[in-house]
Amino acid sequence: MHISFAVFADGANLSQEGKLNVLGVFDALQVGGFPALHPRTHFVVRLKGSVEDTGPHTLTFNWVNPGGEMLWSSDGELNVAPGPNPAFEMDLPIIAVIDLPLNLPGLYTMQVALDGNPTAEVRLFVSAAPQVVMPANSMVS
Repeated sequence: MHISFAVFADGANLSQEGKLNVLGVFDALQVGGFPALHPRTHFVVRLKGSVEDTGPHTLTFNWVNPGGEMLWSSDGELNVAPGPNPAFEMDLPIIAVIDLPLNLPGLYTMQVALDGNPTAEVRLFVSAAPQVVMPANSMVS
């Protein structure tokens, strides 16, 4: 099994037909200040597998700040059933809706491991919005 892609997005879902829809992919964001929380972030992972991948697997996400500190970790078990046609790769979309804690400016990393083996790293650059300073004698209308 391998990861076809992994991205941060504003939204994602699976259609009735099983199509993966991803909206607003991003790799950078600005916050008003630190610490902050970026709510309801969609982390989308598209796994591809073959008939040999049938059975249980563990998927792990580690959220790491720019200083190397792990801010949270989550893992879950996937039980992969055989696909309808063994000649084709299976498409296994994962959509995790998470609140991202942000405690420093810089480059964050979402580490993805499959069955305990590091498989992907997705980076997110986070900065503070510039502060607007108004001159003391200015008028605002």
